[in-house]
Amino acid sequence: MAQLWGGRFTKETDKLVYDFNASISFDKRFYAQDIRGSIAHVKMLAKQGILTEEEEEKIIEGLNGILADVENKTLSITEEYEDIHSFVEANLTERIGDVGKKLHTGRSRNDQVALDMKLYTRDEILEMDGLLKSLLEVLLKLMKEHTETYMPGFTHLQKAQPVTLAHHLGAYFEMFRRDRSRMKDIYRRMNTCPLGAGALAGTTYPLDREYTAQLLEFDGPTLNSMDSVSDRDYLIELLSAMSTVMMHLSRFSEEVIIWNSNEYQFVELDDAYSTGSSIMPQKKNPDIAELVRGKTGRVYGALMSLLTTMKGLPLAYNKDMQEDKELVFDAMDTTKGCLALFTGMLDTMKFRKGKMADSAKHGFTNATDAADYLVNHGVPFRDAHGIVGQLVLYCIEKNKPLDDLTMEEYKAISPVFENDIYEAVSMKTCVEMRNTIGAPGKAAMEKVIALEEAYLAAE
Repeated sequence: MAQLWGGRFTKETDKLVYDFNASISFDKRFYAQDIRGSIAHVKMLAKQGILTEEEEEKIIEGLNGILADVENKTLSITEEYEDIHSFVEANLTERIGDVGKKLHTGRSRNDQVALDMKLYTRDEILEMDGLLKSLLEVLLKLMKEHTETYMPGFTHLQKAQPVTLAHHLGAYFEMFRRDRSRMKDIYRRMNTCPLGAGALAGTTYPLDREYTAQLLEFDGPTLNSMDSVSDRDYLIELLSAMSTVMMHLSRFSEEVIIWNSNEYQFVELDDAYSTGSSIMPQKKNPDIAELVRGKTGRVYGALMSLLTTMKGLPLAYNKDMQEDKELVFDAMDTTKGCLALFTGMLDTMKFRKGKMADSAKHGFTNATDAADYLVNHGVPFRDAHGIVGQLVLYCIEKNKPLDDLTMEEYKAISPVFENDIYEAVSMKTCVEMRNTIGAPGKAAMEKVIALEEAYLAAE
């Protein structure tokens, strides 16, 4: 058992206790960040005269060798080591001798793991931001293609008013755009360097923490050593942001599942993103959308778990905090996987324009426009509302949309109706008349699309 702290103890740790305590099985994933942080630390120690230039060169060469060997798979990170820090230091000492033992000068595993987690989290945030941008690019492409694809808009899952597919997809564009903004906020707020905080009270060595922060591309060092090693706010914020991303993906997945049903038939999923049934040959199941919806609860669970873990911890570091990693790593992997798969599914999805338009018509989404027509012809709104209610009841009995009623049928309910009612209740008119910014009219949508295009180009 490779341990960095054995001097105080007179007998071996029980194997079960050791395994329970060890973190190598999961923290090995940030070996590159651990080595990067160690190289910056060594450069700073040499700058401050704590290490010689020769020692600096020897340690850095050894660290780069370990990194290269891990990445080309000639060196395995095994569970004989307690954690990734032990693995790196033990291998370094084995390669370059006792000078390797100087690597840990002026730091603790507490500030070291805090640094590793921040470096790893920064990389993950950038990767998630890229995945969100790819999703936004697919959404924008579809929005451009479907400014005249009419469909029902819903409230309470009831058909309400006609919109376009571009407008409906645009709502998700706004959600995922906000998700990117949240990621950037977290990156900015977390971007301070904890290295040099020591176990909790700094160190007597004359460290240059500003220099270390600069080498590692942080905005500066953390300003309180106790907070440096016990802060997990940025992980809780990230889990919250990922939970929101997953909530948005889940809502969208729910709609895809509904749209894919036999009752709606708004979309056809690509075979690559669907599965069949082992017993029912007619089935084409939206498994990716269902799994995204299901995995949302997994990310929510990680957020609640870490909040619960942190709620009773006194300052400063406590071993409970080791529980952050498996939760956060799993949530990161889940969110990234769902973003990538959902984007692929959306990009290959076919939209059935005729089905969407027919659904809008037969759902009487133009009923409000029929009432507005009467109001514009001098009928009080409350009376107009009642007249159109009678029209809808009649249409339901006859299984006809408002668009298909004859003039005689219209006039039988109200003599105010004239031939111009057909244009007033057409899907095109109903949508095109709504042109305030943010509305589904084509002119309004084209303005918004231009703004969204500029936003993505600027990024």
